[in-house]
Amino acid sequence: MKESKFYRGLKNEKTQCLACNHYCVLDKNEIGKCGVRKNIDGKIYSLVYGKVCALNIDPIEKKPFYHFLPGSFSLSLATVGCNFSCLNCQNWEISQGPKLNSQIIGEKVSVKRIIQTAKSNQVASISYTYTEPTIFVDFALEIMKEAKKENLQNNWVSNGFMSSEVLETIIPYLDAINIDLKSFSDEFYQKYCGGRLNPILENLKKIKKAGIWLEVTTLIIPTLNDKEEEIKKIANFIKTELGEETPWHITQFSPLLSWKLQELPETPKETLIKFWNLGKKVGLKYVYTGNVPGLDSENTYCPQCDTLLIERYGYLIKRFDKKGICPKCGYKLEGKFK
Repeated sequence: MKESKFYRGLKNEKTQCLACNHYCVLDKNEIGKCGVRKNIDGKIYSLVYGKVCALNIDPIEKKPFYHFLPGSFSLSLATVGCNFSCLNCQNWEISQGPKLNSQIIGEKVSVKRIIQTAKSNQVASISYTYTEPTIFVDFALEIMKEAKKENLQNNWVSNGFMSSEVLETIIPYLDAINIDLKSFSDEFYQKYCGGRLNPILENLKKIKKAGIWLEVTTLIIPTLNDKEEEIKKIANFIKTELGEETPWHITQFSPLLSWKLQELPETPKETLIKFWNLGKKVGLKYVYTGNVPGLDSENTYCPQCDTLLIERYGYLIKRFDKKGICPKCGYKLEGKFK
């Protein structure tokens, strides 16, 4: 437990948390919507500072990142808690745990140990993932600062609902981020995620403007966000506001992994391919399908001459590019390939 950097005191020992766009106003001893940030005597404390519930070595493609150090490995970490309550969450035991059972599980791990673990395993980056990094930003920020000193890259896998205060603070230490754009409907965000759409759209634009490498993921959930009109709005937003070079991952929903949507069917492969084609037709250079290994739509092709440059089967890859450059026509892929 540690006092947070992101809050402001109010009258009568009330505080306002400044970590995300909920901007929770908390009475004394009250806990925020994330389940892990608490008002103690008029100050906000992070209940998960240094309490790691997951620490693993993952292929970077698992995040997913396809244009950020492809083929490399990353040290992935998380604490419990989340500022969303997505009904489709596949990590709900840890993301929703503190809200369901009031328990803060995790092993006490120091910043120094995390950096040493990353270096000893010779990974290229540290991933703040599995749950929403915003809710453990105080811990993440200290790791990120030390990681930069050791030439380790920092990447976030996020719902994009962080506050402007948090975003401005992490940008100098952030190398890449994958943000879930779950829907283009504010009603969907409120009903199925416990959040709002517009703050995420604004953060996406800010991140792109700041020069952080950005990839976007949309999980296609049958009957909930799989209307062609809505998916086209997402594709058009990415192209117009974020740039045609921004990779877009269209991924398959599985009811077996879902928190509360087990009654829905799995996303058909045909639906993923249809929206992959839609994204390409809109003019996006890099559209990918996910969670269905073996489709050609997992691969990276040269936008200029259509040469196969990176072949993927799940997390296994074969590279035919030369450090991000097409050997046939010389086109330089957008992203970080060194």
